[in-house]
Amino acid sequence: MILSNLEPGLSKAIQKKITEADTAMNFGSGAIKDLLATPALAALMIEAAVQLVDPLLPDNYFTIGKVLNINHLQPTTKGMEVTVSATIKEIKNNKISLEIKAYDELGEVGIGHHERYVVKSDLLDENVNKRTKILERQPW
Repeated sequence: MILSNLEPGLSKAIQKKITEADTAMNFGSGAIKDLLATPALAALMIEAAVQLVDPLLPDNYFTIGKVLNINHLQPTTKGMEVTVSATIKEIKNNKISLEIKAYDELGEVGIGHHERYVVKSDLLDENVNKRTKILERQPW
């Protein structure tokens, strides 16, 4: 079975030291220079989920994200280390629901819910090719 290595309760944590590239200034908030940007936090949450799930899938399968809801609760400054933990909460058909929490040295800085769907790479490629062909036929 494709999802036989996955079960609710499995978790994975990743860590990252926040650099200037992760700050809000680099994501369009020029007035906020040294704070972790919400899009960068979201990217870390997605990365933790992918690192948890994708290595446990058979060859030619991977996950794609469909839902991401986060609350960025506290500021984290450049130079601090953020730990992001993703935990599988539910598996239904090819949908994997995850709870995600983020912490820095001072406590919880973000929480989120993320849904990823398991897909077979060749089926996704077919869908992408169909959509590309539709675009190529447009008169603009």
